[in-house]
Amino acid sequence: MKRLMLSTRLTGATAIATAVATAVATAVAPAAAQGAPPQWPAFASQLTAYVAADSIVGAAALVMKDGRVLAHHEVGFGDRALGQRVDTNTIFHWGSMTKTLTAIAVMQMVEAGKLSLDAKVTSFIPELRKVHAFPGTSIDDITVRMLLSHSSGFQNGTWPWGNGKPWEPFEPTTWDQLVAMMPYSETGFNPDAHYSYSNPGFVYLGRIVTELTGDPWEAYTQKNFFTPLGLTRSYFNSTPRHLAAFRSNNYSYATDSSGTRVRANGRDFDPGITIPNGGWNAPLGDIARYVAFLTSATGPDVPMRGEPAPRGDAATRVLYETILKRPTLESMWVPRFPVSRDSSGEWMGLSFFVESYPGGKIVGHTGSQAGFRSFFYWNPTTKAAVILEVNTSNNVDGRSSGEGFRKLIAAAKAMLK
Repeated sequence: MKRLMLSTRLTGATAIATAVATAVATAVAPAAAQGAPPQWPAFASQLTAYVAADSIVGAAALVMKDGRVLAHHEVGFGDRALGQRVDTNTIFHWGSMTKTLTAIAVMQMVEAGKLSLDAKVTSFIPELRKVHAFPGTSIDDITVRMLLSHSSGFQNGTWPWGNGKPWEPFEPTTWDQLVAMMPYSETGFNPDAHYSYSNPGFVYLGRIVTELTGDPWEAYTQKNFFTPLGLTRSYFNSTPRHLAAFRSNNYSYATDSSGTRVRANGRDFDPGITIPNGGWNAPLGDIARYVAFLTSATGPDVPMRGEPAPRGDAATRVLYETILKRPTLESMWVPRFPVSRDSSGEWMGLSFFVESYPGGKIVGHTGSQAGFRSFFYWNPTTKAAVILEVNTSNNVDGRSSGEGFRKLIAAAKAMLK
C-alpha cells in the first residue's frame, strides 16, 4: 500500500470553503495554526497515527469557533487509484449525522404548530401497527418524542440482509419494502423505558415530515436547510455531475479470498428509503457552516463561495431564527436517557448526544456507513467545534479500530472543554 502523506494547512475564515474549483495549496505545521486550541497539534498527530495504524485511505478534520474555521488537517487520498488527495473540496458521506437534519425538520413542524412531540406515530404511519409490540404495550403508545430520543423500542438496523450477495440492495430502496418487513419485526422494550439506538425510527420521522409538508424529505431539506444556509455542495444519493470529481471513494480493510487488503467500494451507493437516517454527502466546509448555525455563531458569517463581504451579525441571526428559534434548538440537547449503563456520562437528547462536564456540556453526533466514519461535537457555551471524517472501515480488527476512533472522539471533546 502506498505511504500516506500528511498535508496540514492553516486556514482563516474563508480557506475551508473556497470555490469548488479552488484548493488551498500552502502547507504549514499544525503548531502554526493561529487561534486553534493548544491541543490541536496533538490531535492532528493522533489522527495521522490512527490513519496509519488502521489502514485508512483518507481522512480530514477541522476545528472552528464562533463560525470561523481555525485550522484543518487532511491525510491521504479521497481516491487512491486516481491519486486524488484529500483536500478542502473532498466530499464525504456523513451517515447518521443526517439524523440531526431530520430531527430539526421535525422541530420545525412542532414550532409551526403542525405537530406535537407527544403525537402518536401511528397517527401518521398506521402501517406500523403491523409491528409486534413488546408484551403489555401497544405500538400506539409510541410518540414522536420517543423516536427522536431513540426510546421507542424499534430495532437498530433497517435491513436484515448484508451478506454481500449480488441481489442485495445496500438498504431498502422503497417504502413498500420497509412496510413488508413490519409484520416480521417487533419492539424490544416498553416505550420510553430507556435508550436503544434505532435507524428505522428516523426513517419514520422523515415519513412524518413528508406527510405534513407534501415534500419528499430530500426536497424539504434542500429548501429549508441547504438553500438558506448556503450549503451548495450538500446533496443526497448520487453525486451531481459538477461535483463528481470531488467525491471521495469509500474503502473497506477486509480479508477475502485474495487475502487481507483495502478494497474500494465505489464512490456512490444508494441509501434507498433510509436517506433521512443517513444520506448526507458534503465537504467539511458545508458541515462547518451547519455547525455555525448549531452554535448560533455571532461573528461575521463565513464566506463559503468567495463572496467579498460577510452578511454580518444581524442578518445571520435572522437567518438562524428563521430556520429554528434558539430555545427550540437548545431543547434538543436536554438529556433524556443515558446511552449506556457504564456511567460514561453521555446522554441522548432529541437526536443529539450530550455529555455534561463541570461548567458546561458537549453536544454532537457520530456517523458510520459504507466505509465512512465521522463525528461532529461542539460546546454551546464557547461555540467551539471539531469535525472529523475518515473514508475507510477496518473489518479485520474491528475492536482495535473502534477503540482508536473512540480515542479520537475523546480527544476532540477534551479540546472543547
